[in-house]
Amino acid sequence: MEIPAIETQSREVILQFQERKLQELMDYLAKNSPFYQKLFKDKNINPYSIQSLDDLHKIPLTTKEDLQKNNNEFICVDKEKIIDYVTTSGTMGKPITFALTDNDLDRLAYNEAVSFASAGVTNKDILLLTTTIDRRFMAGLAYFLGARKLGAGIVRVGSGLPALQWDTIKRVSPTVLIAVPSFIFKLIAYAEKNGIDYKQSSIKKAVCIGESLRNSDFTLNTLGQKITNLWDIELYSTYASTEMSTAFTECECSRGGHHHPELIIVEVLNESGAPCKEGEAGEVVVSTLQMEAMPLLRFKTGDICEWFQDNCKCGRTTLRLGPVIGRKKQMIKYKGTTLYPPALYNLLNEFEEISAFVIEVFTNNIGTDEIVIKVASKQETPRFQKKIKDHFRAKLRVAPKVEFKDFNTINKLRFPEMSRKPILFFDKR
Repeated sequence: MEIPAIETQSREVILQFQERKLQELMDYLAKNSPFYQKLFKDKNINPYSIQSLDDLHKIPLTTKEDLQKNNNEFICVDKEKIIDYVTTSGTMGKPITFALTDNDLDRLAYNEAVSFASAGVTNKDILLLTTTIDRRFMAGLAYFLGARKLGAGIVRVGSGLPALQWDTIKRVSPTVLIAVPSFIFKLIAYAEKNGIDYKQSSIKKAVCIGESLRNSDFTLNTLGQKITNLWDIELYSTYASTEMSTAFTECECSRGGHHHPELIIVEVLNESGAPCKEGEAGEVVVSTLQMEAMPLLRFKTGDICEWFQDNCKCGRTTLRLGPVIGRKKQMIKYKGTTLYPPALYNLLNEFEEISAFVIEVFTNNIGTDEIVIKVASKQETPRFQKKIKDHFRAKLRVAPKVEFKDFNTINKLRFPEMSRKPILFFDKR
């Protein structure tokens, strides 16, 4: 699949293109969205006065709480036009239902096809899907539709079941994994335990979701290094969400996820709501384009990223988003240090002795944040506990409390009954 023409144009051409799309979005919302019609009226905003990206600051931000409280008011079409319903995972609060029309599903397929193409996937590849396509999960559906649009083969094995994954690899010879990085590590562990020569398998690359693979400087983080040290495959990060219905996927240059200007407008804002400078971390705010059932305007994702605009060697000239540093609501203030959970995950993944972990944050009796790391390990000794704390102190200048728990206890916490993906962070503040 060729790179879409708009993604190789000059910044000026891309800006003009996005401003035309923004005007179309404003017109559509003014005519069809009960939520935004009320917002424009209450805030005395003339939607047709929003002509440029610079005008966006005149519009209030849309939050997850807005979606939770007014879910149905965001729907812009008659119920008869809705083809599919999905929900968010609800890891940051009450799950949100999203409706998609036939055109929205076509858009979702296009998004994933161009995203796969960014990662070098072609119609000659066969993709092994290790995430669920059911349980109202958008991602699995998007991957299936994207592979179909691209003309690639896909095997829908779903989550878990390492034995079935390896049996499928042997039978079908897929070339690309779609997986959460920590699950790839489990596949390797299963193969080694059961005498499977995974290094000689058909898998050549993995498109990774749900967990970060890279540090802020784009080098592989601990989990990424562990995988590639054991298995010589290419790893590609992708960042997406149900609300965006759009993915930012790395190309072979591994310098951040590429923006698709035909699908989404991106802002990266600081704490005061002003645009961040290039390379400066801020919250990702999006306005979705070409969405029919539930388009969003200036939606706060809660994700903290850096953005980059220098031209990429792959030929794309679009903005790129760096690895997700953390979720804004999950920011921890611990003994004067600001932390995000991914930084803690990265350090814990450096310990071979740790088989599983979860992190809990709560407010102590003096009103400050406390961190408890619950660890499953065969080395439940005071010496190993001190080793973990000393490592945190050396890397982050602070040492959280460390508790040992058995593996089954940790695993039940990581995989609650209704969860579609592992949960490593529990915010009890």
